[in-house]
Amino acid sequence: MNVIFLGPPGAGKGTQAQQVCKELNIPQISTGDILRRAIKEQTPTGIEAKRYIDQGQLVPDEVVIAIVKERLAMDDCKNGYILDGFPRTVPQAEALAQFADIDAVVELDVPDDHLVQRLSGRRVCLNCGATYHVSRKQDNVCDNCSHELIQRDDDKPETVLSRLEVYHKQTAPLVEFYQNRNVLKKIDGSQSVDAIFAQILESLRG
Repeated sequence: MNVIFLGPPGAGKGTQAQQVCKELNIPQISTGDILRRAIKEQTPTGIEAKRYIDQGQLVPDEVVIAIVKERLAMDDCKNGYILDGFPRTVPQAEALAQFADIDAVVELDVPDDHLVQRLSGRRVCLNCGATYHVSRKQDNVCDNCSHELIQRDDDKPETVLSRLEVYHKQTAPLVEFYQNRNVLKKIDGSQSVDAIFAQILESLRG
């Protein structure tokens, strides 16, 4: 089964994609990961992507699409995959449709105010990478290694709102795109992690 995960920053796409991949025994494909891998392995598309990154530029659509196409042609994708972070725009979705049949698109729907609260309350340990939420943490010290926790710039309320604005402008039109193709599965992403997971599996198997 070939699946796309859609949802705004902080919706929990990565967490859910990992669990679903384990359950269905298919790979999770994140564009960031495959971009880094292509650069590390010095594939022709990886070399081209690195050229743009080294110049401080965004990697253009045609290069990202070529890298995704390359990855989906690998053996471990024969029984399906989950795309996490791609496509981000309708033109990317149209390009993807040229070489991939998508069976389902899971949209994790979470209200903006919920996401701002969720992300701006997140604290990270710079030493070991553990993450916490202020609503569940009595102090500002990592339980694993006793280092101080910090709030990343990405998680500050004004930055979160800016990221959500970009998402709504660029990625939200994909919802309509896939709705028109009758493959969209809308999931309430404000539920518990377990409830969301159960609902995703039910929607994919139904």
